[in-house]
Amino acid sequence: MTHSDDEVLVERRGAVGSLVLNRPHAMNAITRSMILRIAEALDEWEHDDIVSTVLLTGAGERGLCAGGDIVGMYHDALAGGDGTRKFWRDEYQLNARIARYPKPYVAFMDGVVLGGGIGVSAHASARIVTERTRFGMPEVGIGFAPDVGGSWLLSRAPGELGTHLAMTGRMGSGADAIALGFADYYVHGDWLPALATALETTPAAEAIAAVAMPAPASALESQRSWIDTCYAGDDAATIVGRLQDSSVAAARETASTILTKSPTGVSVALEAVRRARQLGSLEEALDQDWRVSTRFLDGTELIEGIRAQVIDKDRMPRWSPASLSEVSRADIEAYFALGEAGELGLSARQEESAS
Repeated sequence: MTHSDDEVLVERRGAVGSLVLNRPHAMNAITRSMILRIAEALDEWEHDDIVSTVLLTGAGERGLCAGGDIVGMYHDALAGGDGTRKFWRDEYQLNARIARYPKPYVAFMDGVVLGGGIGVSAHASARIVTERTRFGMPEVGIGFAPDVGGSWLLSRAPGELGTHLAMTGRMGSGADAIALGFADYYVHGDWLPALATALETTPAAEAIAAVAMPAPASALESQRSWIDTCYAGDDAATIVGRLQDSSVAAARETASTILTKSPTGVSVALEAVRRARQLGSLEEALDQDWRVSTRFLDGTELIEGIRAQVIDKDRMPRWSPASLSEVSRADIEAYFALGEAGELGLSARQEESAS
């Protein structure tokens, strides 16, 4: 039984375990209670012989999920609470759980899919985008860096496309999502209801193959020549300098975009992607995300970014440090050190379960 006021509608329909993110008034922004409800359903369905496929969708017309509930994070931080840390701990554990779920986990990445929405969909075994998809990791705009395993996905995109998205916070299309490795299948949005119905009686791979179509060309991929050249290296200020000096107008416009974001967020996002390239598993990347995220929570950038973007909405964040040149190497490395919150420990647990 489901109730329309539930934040996640959980229902078994035929062979499908259906999860519907149900906060359309907030573009289905994810709360901790939603994370816990999804995890509970996954635990139940893993051992349910009737359920062969899990399907994640979003209520409303705007998209799957616009990210985590940052308004709640803001008020929790001001009150000195630990709700955000608990939220991230549960969320990152769920992200890893989705990636290793033993049954097909199908995500309809239709409409807007940002931040935490990426975490519950882009680690799925079957990721479906449409002509309406707009995906991204916009964290640098609120004084933060990509989390929920986003650095893992961004680091494995072709060339420097992932670095470009991480440092700008820009969104891409469904075609871009497939080209960058965030999605697997392109389906016309009007066919999603029929696909959801087909999954109730048909194996996931077969049902998806019946409606999947070739994706259009990726606009982002077509810009790789200047992106790969400009984003080489590990220093954010140097990258922005190359963009500013480029003969390509889009590159110069991109430099202006990056300079409006949190200098700390941009610098840490670049470092996170570079470090994630050297990691061996999603769990290791999520452990890194935990260190970075909790360090941001101990500072001022994240709270100031949320204030400027969604609380006061003045769009005039007072970043500190105020420029990329003022963010030192020591500042950046501090975000990757073990902090007071301790380790998340996902990679250690995964190694234990594999042994």
